[in-house]
Amino acid sequence: MPRRHRHRYPSDLTDAQWALIEPLLPPAASIGRREKHDRRDLIDAILYVVRNGCAWRALPSDYPPWQTVYYYFARWHDQGVTERVHDALRDQLRVREGRDTEPTVGIIDSQSVKGADTVPAASRGFDMGKKVNGCKRFLVVDTLGLLLAVLVVPASTHDTIGGRQVLLDSYFAGRRLQLVFGDGMFSGRIVDWAAYLLGLRVQVVRRPAGQKGFEVLPRRWVVERTLCAARCSVVSPAQLGGTWREVPGPDEVNPVLFTQRVFGGYAALLYRLNPSSCSCGLTYPMVE
Repeated sequence: MPRRHRHRYPSDLTDAQWALIEPLLPPAASIGRREKHDRRDLIDAILYVVRNGCAWRALPSDYPPWQTVYYYFARWHDQGVTERVHDALRDQLRVREGRDTEPTVGIIDSQSVKGADTVPAASRGFDMGKKVNGCKRFLVVDTLGLLLAVLVVPASTHDTIGGRQVLLDSYFAGRRLQLVFGDGMFSGRIVDWAAYLLGLRVQVVRRPAGQKGFEVLPRRWVVERTLCAARCSVVSPAQLGGTWREVPGPDEVNPVLFTQRVFGGYAALLYRLNPSSCSCGLTYPMVE
């Protein structure tokens, strides 16, 4: 259907970016009511929420109704569309960088994030080490910093427990990593556990003795850059466990991070696939 004319926002997709995403979306249903709104407008509306950290009800009026946008957001999450599109874009970028589509090396890290006052007590905890009351997110990325697995748990969860779970999630998702780099929190029993159960070698990258202040550490800087990019915009449309709700606020944590964060990752991947045509507000540094 023809797109209606509306105001263009910095988070909207360019024509080149939409050309990458459109063929990856599932076809419209052959029976029932025809789709009323253009899918590009729906994706642009979701990216607007991701980029600006606003509530769904705060979508500008020239986008489709927020109820419709939210319906497709939830539907594509439940059907696995969001993750499949992200994985396809990641595979395209890896091929362009001369890599195999399936990585064999990853980097793992965790980050405790303050939760808004709307986060229920059941899905938050207190990180005694970082003095943060909220949630903790675990990321596994490839050597380009692209997402492979995400886990969000209360901040009180120990890194060993969360690390085991996110590595299991990556394994059962079909990833066959052979080597994973991590910081000192991923040493000890998790090393033997990963080698025995997953056939995976965990190599700890420690800080140099006597280090003071910030210093870029080999391998670890890749996942830390991804964590920094993840803080550009954080919106939580769901509680821990998958109960959907609307919660505004930039300090909120997304308990189904691989839904909201993947939409944010679209802009990062698309920027790296088409850096000359990017007009969106989310950018991602290129890797030399």
